[in-house]
Amino acid sequence: MYESVMTPVLPRGYHLDLPGRGRTFIRDIAGPPGAPTLMLLHGWTATADLNWFTCFDALSEHFRVIAPDHRGHGRGIRHKRPFRLEDCADDAAAIADVLGIHSFIPVGYSMGGIVAQLMWRRHQTRVRGLVLCSTAGYFSSSREERLSFLGLSGLAALARVTPAQTTDWLTDQIYLQRKSDGFEPWAMEQMASHDWRNILTAGRTIGAFNSGKWLKDVDVPASVIVTTEDTVVPPARQRHLYQQLRDVQVYEIEADHNAVYSAREQFVPTLLEACTSVYTRSLK
Repeated sequence: MYESVMTPVLPRGYHLDLPGRGRTFIRDIAGPPGAPTLMLLHGWTATADLNWFTCFDALSEHFRVIAPDHRGHGRGIRHKRPFRLEDCADDAAAIADVLGIHSFIPVGYSMGGIVAQLMWRRHQTRVRGLVLCSTAGYFSSSREERLSFLGLSGLAALARVTPAQTTDWLTDQIYLQRKSDGFEPWAMEQMASHDWRNILTAGRTIGAFNSGKWLKDVDVPASVIVTTEDTVVPPARQRHLYQQLRDVQVYEIEADHNAVYSAREQFVPTLLEACTSVYTRSLK
């Protein structure tokens, strides 16, 4: 549902109060009557719109689509408590509770893939299957990688002291990194709405995440989309992820980490196939 990257036409969205958690923003597309639900979980420094605007139309022809902004991102929950990936997983489950949705398929991109894994871990009876895109079961293994993620804590402290200057600088840096992949000024405006202290703390928690001890226990069907030219999440780590899963269908796309935008002609139909595969296998 977009005319161009600069001015995408977006589906219905609204703010939603989650009891005891806060107020968030979601896109909610009904899909066909009785359609199963996809919970789209966006990546770090993105929003639901930035991450998924290329996919809303195709997915909603077959599924109900719910796409929230994670806490600290865009119009997501604002909280003084430090960012926790587990809270994002619980937020998504709370959204389903408020909307009266019992079961769903989490569809996670990059950091959203972590949230999807944690949704299975923490809400197993609700999760029908998993679709994991451009993501991994761990994001740092070397001392250098761990230090780079820890360095985000320092930027978070800086954002607390000089919020306006740090926000402007971070927005510019991330925008410049993504501009070649099709981002336009509207995206920069969305990124400027982040709570950067939470965003930077989120980066540190991503670096500390590792599902290796329990990933093999996942007992629902999964689809994994590997971006084979990814310079953010190495393809070897993406492949290691699917090698740990019992019931998995694998798709590979020759694209970098922003394939959902830069290679959307290939990514979108692949994502639809991956979601359909998980739903079909969940019926067996």
